[in-house]
Amino acid sequence: MSRKGSRAHLSRVLDGHVRSIQESFQMLESPADTCLDKVDWSEVTKLGDEVSKQATIAGMLWGGEAPDVKALEENLGAYFNILHGFVLLCHGSTVGAGPTLQANIKTSAKLVVDCSLALLREAVSSYESRNHEKRLSIPQLSGTVWEACAALKKTPTTNCTAVGRAMTQVAVSVKDVLREMGELKELKCAGSDDSGVSGKASESTSLSDEDSDLTEADFGSDLSSEEMAIAQLIISVVSDTLTVIKELIRFISGLLKSFSLKINTKEFTDSLEKLLNYCQEMSFEVNELGACVYPPQEVCQMKLNADKMYSLVDKMHIEVNSLEGSPDGVFATFKQLESALGNLQHGLGDNLENEMEKLKM
Repeated sequence: MSRKGSRAHLSRVLDGHVRSIQESFQMLESPADTCLDKVDWSEVTKLGDEVSKQATIAGMLWGGEAPDVKALEENLGAYFNILHGFVLLCHGSTVGAGPTLQANIKTSAKLVVDCSLALLREAVSSYESRNHEKRLSIPQLSGTVWEACAALKKTPTTNCTAVGRAMTQVAVSVKDVLREMGELKELKCAGSDDSGVSGKASESTSLSDEDSDLTEADFGSDLSSEEMAIAQLIISVVSDTLTVIKELIRFISGLLKSFSLKINTKEFTDSLEKLLNYCQEMSFEVNELGACVYPPQEVCQMKLNADKMYSLVDKMHIEVNSLEGSPDGVFATFKQLESALGNLQHGLGDNLENEMEKLKM
């Protein structure tokens, strides 16, 4: 068989394997049936180590000088056999997984599969290639497979852990809004003795040297005293929202350590997922409030955001109350946030009346 014919043959073999693994991967679109035995994640990481070894073998074999076509074809078959087993184990580990945990497992598995396919496609493409740089890319692609397999060990293995990590990302988003508002407050009130609400922003987040390069105009320095008063109230709301999310994360971590049988039930997982969704919705409302601060301030929109946040606190209270553990700390942060929202709504009411008076003039 000619060199050109050999590469065409290997391409056809690879295409068949790729179609097969992509079909197998479709099972990860939904969690495994609860009647099945759950695969422990340690079994997945062990097979991930085998995928790493195959990537090493592939890198050495395909990156060598004029490798034997039969050996290369056998390598493809062995590699994909292990990948199929890997996908099956990943699916088996999703028994009882909620949407967040299932999505984490799918993402981790997809990274391993995608990196492997990239390696093997490049290997076949560079077969008998005289382009030295192209052949050098094979060891680099093997390295991406090793990294993807190593990352499996960091994948959350329980619903509590997965939801807790997702909430942490929400907290980061809320903290970013608080940081921006803290910068606005500091820039507007520089030199004034206003350690009340502005202190709430600075105690939850700090400014970097890179952030300080931004100009005062970037943050709408033309806020009136009335508008800045609204901004102060919103800073309190955002700060207290961040406190709520942090306390929820602590509460969920405590549930994970309790070893209660209830944490493995569908009802428990559903409550966790609802709490995560409410936190994500709360983050959206916080972002909306932050955007409304800049002139011209949209008072009506702010009131809608505050009303929605009130409703979300009520929903969170119901879900936390349905879980085991010691929720007193969470309930205290709920009360604090409700108080901040009440202050904001009162301030917005006064502001709205002033705006209506201006329209009559």
